[in-house]
Amino acid sequence: MKFNFKSSYLVLGAVVLIVLLLFGGRMFKILKPGEKAVIFKPYTTGLDKDNIFGEGFHIIAPWNELEVYNVREQQRDETMDVLDKNGLSVNVDVTVRFNPSYSKIGFLHEQFGVNFINVLVIPEVRSSVRQVAGRYTAEEIYSTKRAEVEQTIITETKKALSANFIDMRALLIRSINLPAQIKGAIENKLQQEQEALAYEFRLKREESEAERRRIEAEGIANYNRIIDASLTDAILTQRGIEATTSLAESPNSKVIVIGSGKDGLPIILGNN
Repeated sequence: MKFNFKSSYLVLGAVVLIVLLLFGGRMFKILKPGEKAVIFKPYTTGLDKDNIFGEGFHIIAPWNELEVYNVREQQRDETMDVLDKNGLSVNVDVTVRFNPSYSKIGFLHEQFGVNFINVLVIPEVRSSVRQVAGRYTAEEIYSTKRAEVEQTIITETKKALSANFIDMRALLIRSINLPAQIKGAIENKLQQEQEALAYEFRLKREESEAERRRIEAEGIANYNRIIDASLTDAILTQRGIEATTSLAESPNSKVIVIGSGKDGLPIILGNN
């Protein structure tokens, strides 16, 4: 029987076509922008955690599996009820923005899988918020130490997620809500504290003004004592003579009575 190369090529082509039809979806993979993947080789080395597939076209063996991850920044909103230091319920709304660490996708897949948001991210966020809230009173969380509480939640959540191959971009506390009765009591207390501070400020201002006036009065009194001590009879007589001489030399009409004034000083009589 003569071998027919043409028929062989046709058979080979048919086999290749059948293989492509059956396994093409598993062999040819296209990763879109914002996607990365790791390969799982069930019959050889298992999960390859070190080699990360980037965006573009890839060919893999049909018996291997490519696990695709969205590595773009993602956002989740969470509303939760937590307990403060005294066991009072506080409602907190938070928003967390994150993405898987690009080079650690294999480790993330090994420990948490593609459902890592529900398995890892949300539980860690909730746990951090609860732990931090439990260290403060409702008043501190709501007002007096709110900035400190928020920063502590951000720091501890970021640390926990980073240890599990998640890069946290931001954590925003949208609102902190208390029961209406407790909220009203806290706001009333804060108002009274502000009024007390305002009164204390006015009191200190008045005390400062009184002290300023006392110092001013003491200065004037000291000045007068110094002047009185320096004005002897001789000096007063000398000053009177000098004044009389000066007035006598002026062009105005006047009458000067010598020796008739108090202490023997001249008396000056004139129209002006």
